[in-house]
Amino acid sequence: MIDPYEIVGVERSADTATVKSAYRRRAKSLHPDGGGDVERFDRLKTAYELLLDPIRRKVYDDTGYDPALADAVDRKGLLVLETLVNEVLLDEREPGSFDPVAAMRRKLSDEIVSARFHILEMERHRSRVRNHMDRIGRRNGADVLGSMLRSRCDSIGDAITKAEGQIEAIEKAYSMLEGYSYVIESELRNAAE
Repeated sequence: MIDPYEIVGVERSADTATVKSAYRRRAKSLHPDGGGDVERFDRLKTAYELLLDPIRRKVYDDTGYDPALADAVDRKGLLVLETLVNEVLLDEREPGSFDPVAAMRRKLSDEIVSARFHILEMERHRSRVRNHMDRIGRRNGADVLGSMLRSRCDSIGDAITKAEGQIEAIEKAYSMLEGYSYVIESELRNAAE
């Protein structure tokens, strides 16, 4: 997650006047009209807007998250995690009777294994298609079969890239669960005794 305080160059306790002053200083050097980088200026502007909005700032301070400042991998990881949180909320078992954090970790691990297996299968299939391509003789004129097989290889390559991106999002979601634990009811009773 991108830290808006670091981007604007202020402490967490900075008041609105301090934020505005720091923003103006940074904006002068980062503004595209003055030779600055458009992407860095946009990030500065987004961070500034967050720090001026008391509700967004409070949410960021409490959670360390703001959708506008999340990078693509963080957003994808959060979407994966949100699905799992929804599953936990819909689980009919009593809170404290099971460990939802461990269940989420297991589910994410299973999804990673499944996606990696799927990638291996696609790579095996692409290898078979390439092997066929190497063995098919071309006829004169339009190479219809060659075009079809190359297209198939390209499609498989795209699917592999997409699956690798999904693994990256799942791994990010898994890392977001680091440091969390859950106390089960029986553990509370044992601690009380």
